Amino acid sequence: MEINEYKKEIEAMKAKISDFRGSLDLEGLEELISENEMKMAEPGFWDDQTKAQTVINENNELKAKYDNFHQLATAVEELEVLYELVQEAPEAEMLTELAETYATTKQKLESYQLTLLLNEPYDKDDAILEIHPGAGGTESQDWGSMLLRMYTRWAEQHNFTVTTQDYQPGDEAGIKSVTLTISGHNAYGYLRGEKGVHRLVRISPFDSAGRRHTSFASVNVMPELDDDVEVELRPEDIKMEVFRASGAGGQHINKTSSAVRLIHEPTGIVVSSQAQRSQFQNRATAEKMLRSKLYQIELEEQEKKRAEIQGEQLDIGWGSQIRSYVFHPYSMVKDHRTNFETGNTQAVMDGELDGFINAYLQWKLQKTNPS
Repeated sequence: MEINEYKKEIEAMKAKISDFRGSLDLEGLEELISENEMKMAEPGFWDDQTKAQTVINENNELKAKYDNFHQLATAVEELEVLYELVQEAPEAEMLTELAETYATTKQKLESYQLTLLLNEPYDKDDAILEIHPGAGGTESQDWGSMLLRMYTRWAEQHNFTVTTQDYQPGDEAGIKSVTLTISGHNAYGYLRGEKGVHRLVRISPFDSAGRRHTSFASVNVMPELDDDVEVELRPEDIKMEVFRASGAGGQHINKTSSAVRLIHEPTGIVVSSQAQRSQFQNRATAEKMLRSKLYQIELEEQEKKRAEIQGEQLDIGWGSQIRSYVFHPYSMVKDHRTNFETGNTQAVMDGELDGFINAYLQWKLQKTNPS
């Protein structure tokens, strides 16, 4: 980038900082933080540990929002100072430092902007992510394992923790299904737009004739609900089965039948957990997953009713194809909702999904609040 172009970019950054400042209500944030800190200093604060932890978590989120804004504003100010120094002495070393600082600051600003879009009720929660390959045997099961790797890489890049709750290996390669818990602040908010059908077009490595194949896999994403969210689970509606846990590659994690499968008979929902050491722990995990699924169904029904009242066309079913990954005859990954696309398919499969996530959140915000 030419040195004069940095001035325009920095001015755009300063304008965004000004917009953020206007929408954040920094004085209000300071008051809320102060109120929470007064509560935390009260003698009986820890009498109700659950309530106390809720206050601490809320205050940490408020402080992070406040501190992150000031750190970002400072970073933009420092970038502007560095630009002015480079103008006075445009040496090679200084130009390199300017380019590197600009790239880092831009990335910070984009990440911050992304977090401001995460304002739905469960965005801050951990995510439960399921991958189910479509029809097509080994070809689609391999595609399922590629998506598993993609989401695992993405999570690692964001310092999220990935726990495999259930893993069913494919017959020859890939997976029949997998359920992950992705833990970290805003995990569900980032991943909620990944729900839907993902389509792959490539030359199949399993076809000796080298023909092009199209494969499908469905991805489901739910928030891992806190215990204070009420979802009725009647014992008489749940059938429990136990089986031996097996991990990636089919090796046995446990020689006893510690893995648990729960079948919710009224809805037909099936959930499994094999990550924990005991049957009791796996049942508790599976019940948590079942509660999330039932709550998701309830929310989708409410959304359908709202859409019917407002006369909207709403497609939230499993059949909705959200993204295509084309490896042949050209390279492209395209989201069919936002039209965001990239030709760097390898980067996407290595976990670089933030462009798609940002585009989805912006698109969703515009749909919810059209101007």
